[in-house]
Amino acid sequence: MKKLFYFGIIFCLILVWSCTTPKSVTTTDKNESALAASANDTIRIANDELEYEIIIIDPGFNSWLIGRAKPRGFYDQKYLEARNIQWVTQWNTHVVSQRPGGENLFTMMIDYNATTDYGYEVNYMLYNYLVYFQLKNNIRLGGFAPRP
Repeated sequence: MKKLFYFGIIFCLILVWSCTTPKSVTTTDKNESALAASANDTIRIANDELEYEIIIIDPGFNSWLIGRAKPRGFYDQKYLEARNIQWVTQWNTHVVSQRPGGENLFTMMIDYNATTDYGYEVNYMLYNYLVYFQLKNNIRLGGFAPRP
């Protein structure tokens, strides 16, 4: 009888212990960082000397940039400029040739001059946005396939 009593107590303790939710600090931290990244989806890059400004407003881009983009310095500026020139040219072609009633993915022209040195940061951000845009919308903007 005592064995059955002890077995019942152990069974009840195991049952109570298995029903409690585990507390995980890492899950909470990941959720908070994901929320912070998605909340800040407007990125602005500006240089008053050259009078240029890039404003990227796209939900999910900032978190994609943090999680999937190659780190700064992975590509050199010449590589980024070569991709940006071709992709921006195709982007602007899509803006001009939009059909009424179609998807308006290309709403604004990108004024990118191949002879202007915009610096590494602008080229890096523009390159990564164009990669993100192509992957997100399953579109190719030119001869180069986007590399995440």
